[in-house]
Amino acid sequence: MIIQIERLFRFVSFTSSVVGLLCYALSSSFNHLFGDWNSWKIILYTLFSFIISLLILFAKIWQSSRSLRFKAHTAFLVLTITSVYSFFFDKEMNEKPDSFSLISCAAFAIMSMSLSRQSQCGFEVDLLYFFLGSLIVLLMKIKLQLFFVGAGFSYSLIIIRSSFTSFNTTAENEYLEIGGENSVVIEMTSLSLSSMMQQFMTCTEALNHESTSLIERLMEKYNTDTDTRDFVMDTLSSRKIDNLHESAKLMLASGYEKECSDAYSCWRRVFLQECLINKIFGLPMPTTNINNKMDKNEREQYSDTMFERWMTASDVAMTILFPFEQQLCNHVFSGFSSAASTCFFEVCKEATSQLLCFADVLASGSPTKWRLFKMLQIFEHLGNLITKFQSLFPESMLLNEAVAVRNRLGEASRDLFMEMHNVIFRVPTAKNTVKFHGDIHPVTSEVISYVSIACLSRQKLENILQTYSKDGNEMEASSFFVKQMEQIMEILPKKLIAKLKNCKDPALRHIFMVNNRSHIEAINQFYELETIFGNDWFQNNKAKIRQNVELYKRCSWNMVLDFLKVDKNDNITEELLKEKIHLFNTHFEEICRVQSDWFVYDNDLREEIISYVETVLLPAYGIFIGRLQDILGNQAYDYITYGMLEIQDRLSQMFMLYSSSNL
Repeated sequence: MIIQIERLFRFVSFTSSVVGLLCYALSSSFNHLFGDWNSWKIILYTLFSFIISLLILFAKIWQSSRSLRFKAHTAFLVLTITSVYSFFFDKEMNEKPDSFSLISCAAFAIMSMSLSRQSQCGFEVDLLYFFLGSLIVLLMKIKLQLFFVGAGFSYSLIIIRSSFTSFNTTAENEYLEIGGENSVVIEMTSLSLSSMMQQFMTCTEALNHESTSLIERLMEKYNTDTDTRDFVMDTLSSRKIDNLHESAKLMLASGYEKECSDAYSCWRRVFLQECLINKIFGLPMPTTNINNKMDKNEREQYSDTMFERWMTASDVAMTILFPFEQQLCNHVFSGFSSAASTCFFEVCKEATSQLLCFADVLASGSPTKWRLFKMLQIFEHLGNLITKFQSLFPESMLLNEAVAVRNRLGEASRDLFMEMHNVIFRVPTAKNTVKFHGDIHPVTSEVISYVSIACLSRQKLENILQTYSKDGNEMEASSFFVKQMEQIMEILPKKLIAKLKNCKDPALRHIFMVNNRSHIEAINQFYELETIFGNDWFQNNKAKIRQNVELYKRCSWNMVLDFLKVDKNDNITEELLKEKIHLFNTHFEEICRVQSDWFVYDNDLREEIISYVETVLLPAYGIFIGRLQDILGNQAYDYITYGMLEIQDRLSQMFMLYSSSNL
């Protein structure tokens, strides 16, 4: 609030100076004193106006020169200029003034009043009285009764100006020396809050440049695993920190603890915002609206990115930035422990709440496999950070909030895990336009992926189930975990069979089950899931694979083999042989054409199936062709479409599709 008031007065003083200079240039007073305008007068007046405007705009810089000698010289200069101007003005100006003269005089009075708020160089009040007096005289020259207008305006400005003194403080014969090689001595006689605040903000701005460049160097140290505990404090200038301490000490000793604490907290909050939210980590304000506008892939990619950034940001905040802010507060407010504690809490409160809010949003999101395991990671990460919360914010609302968020994550993880046997099977159904090839179903991939990661996270999940057990649930955490996994694996085959209701080809249905069960077997071998489910379950799964393979063989090839059967004792006619070879050619071609677009997950199993078909088909085909040639003679070649090598070639081209699930 104080800073905003200072900016307001700075704007008023600059604006009124510009208005005053412009109106004075157009007034009759200027013409009477300096004559008509010419090019040299325009150049000189423009240069003079520009210098005056800059001095008014940057009056704050004058605070760095507070010696009595400086005040004496400036007061003498202003007195001389106003005296000379009054002499020539009274001598030359005998007629009634115009409106530009009145406006310029009033504007200069407002400028002087605003300037007295920004600096204490000793001439501001005198300058105010001079312009107010000149304004009253000009108004009386127009009409005597206008004296009351001028007096009312002057009284208003003087009252506003007098209110400034309520902020002043006096300490006779005391000086504050802000040390360093080039020490600056601040005289404490009649220092106002505004001047002390300006000095304080000057010290913070001096540290700002170093703080900004510190961010990039900090991340370089963090990414190379370098010890950064003392790096931050060692990087900043100790002289500038000491200057800030002395400035804060002056304000607190003068009774302005709240104003000083507010200004300091605002400054450091901006730094943390720059570090954690904007510049380095790009962590946005937590919201669910962003995710609602994305498709599934974009949402998952965005969530992964934000999760990684949150993990880094929370770690850097609690291990580097917050401890640094605590050290800086203790140094700046040394001797004022209450102010140091208050400022540190206020500096870190907003950033900490944003970090915890991000974790809290994750705990209340939609139920997915991804969210469960990310919650487990954040739950564990927050657990590691709780001790740092206790050290940095003992018995504070931030510590309580961190514990509460971690508890909500634990409860949400428990609830989601207990319902995952329902959630995990909610996989979007593929569009009907997509051709079915018997490859691994998304449900299988999703379920096996979840089961694998859950088994790897078994200890974490069992700890959560034990710590956040629901009332009336007497089952041990380990037993409940295994029961949940077994329940999911029992449901999976039933779900897969239900997915085959629209598949009309029985052979393809068996290949589909072979592939999905083979994928389960492969994941079992990789993650050693037998330690969770036991060997019996997976032995049964292998038996189911063999059963489906045998059923596939019967569905696909028994009919083809039947076409090749010819009993020597039967009375075989030419017409029957021609019909059999025709049916064989048709069905063999159809099977090879269709099944060349199918997929078999296990390459060894694919080779086994092809080898089996060759073993049973080629001998039977050879016998049939021999019998056909015996009866038809050379005419048999008109009906033979495939030779032995061609049969082998067509069989080798089956199951050529490479599933996207296996990429």
